[in-house]
Amino acid sequence: MTADVPPGTTASRATDRPGDPSPFALGLLLRRAHWRAHTAMTEALRPLGIELRHFAVLIVLVNRGPTVQRDLAAATGTDKAGIMRVVDDLERKGLAVRKAVPGDRRVRQVEITPAGVELFDAAHAAAERPAEGLTAVLGPGEDEQLAELLTRFAHPEGAGG
Repeated sequence: MTADVPPGTTASRATDRPGDPSPFALGLLLRRAHWRAHTAMTEALRPLGIELRHFAVLIVLVNRGPTVQRDLAAATGTDKAGIMRVVDDLERKGLAVRKAVPGDRRVRQVEITPAGVELFDAAHAAAERPAEGLTAVLGPGEDEQLAELLTRFAHPEGAGG
């Protein structure tokens, strides 16, 4: 399959270098930035015995309270089987529990335990230094600007206010 490129011209080749005009550049840069942040946060969480996928579920449980598994999957971008494995891990570690939903025996909601809240707080403390390291290359106020831009990019439905 060939692209519709006018004869005698060459299509721009995607890179993730600064100033790349290719249509893939933004995605590649976001992927590289994600990898840096993921690596730093994974290392921060490792001594606590959890992974970033576990922490993502704990974030939802802290923010929303008890949440049914299908909503946890949607909130964390995880499929049904993946969320079941994460919740199994959290239960085994005593960080969350599944409870029946009154009126529907098939549905389970997940609730964070006191040990889960304690670990959640410890994870925040452990992540402070690596997070500061990630934004050390930015100038004054640029970390807030980056967060605001990424929030608008990730949540366009909320961009209007």
